Amino acid sequence: MSQPASPTQLWVDADACPRVVRDIIVRAAERTATPTWFVANHNIPLPPSKWVKSLSVASGFDAADNEIVERLRPGDLLITSDLPLALEALEALGRGAKVMTTRGESLNADNIRARVQMRDFMETLRASGEHTSGPKGYSDADRREFANALDRWLARKGA
Repeated sequence: MSQPASPTQLWVDADACPRVVRDIIVRAAERTATPTWFVANHNIPLPPSKWVKSLSVASGFDAADNEIVERLRPGDLLITSDLPLALEALEALGRGAKVMTTRGESLNADNIRARVQMRDFMETLRASGEHTSGPKGYSDADRREFANALDRWLARKGA
């Protein structure tokens, strides 16, 4: 499936995207006529849409991530909570990349390295037997923050 020509597209790392976030993205894409791609190594159930498409990639380590980075263009928005993917996208496109987590947090060249280092540190602690709490559950406040951040981004893009 070829991607449509468009100056602004949404790219969603769909492998671990919460269903509530997927629903918000679908509604926003339909409302603003924004081409949106959900990329995963399995089929993502989506409603029939002119604007929202699923892109299934081969199974394999980072296959979906690699596909996203290859297709992402300056001005597009990547939605992911995968910090290594966010870092790779930001490094590939420099200041032209826009990355948002599924909690509505903006990731950029100024904050991504510290976030990845903290993630790696916590992973090392867990591997050494330390009990950590892990990420907090997805709340109504997270849902609202994500929806508001996405709406602000789409409004700035004039979508």
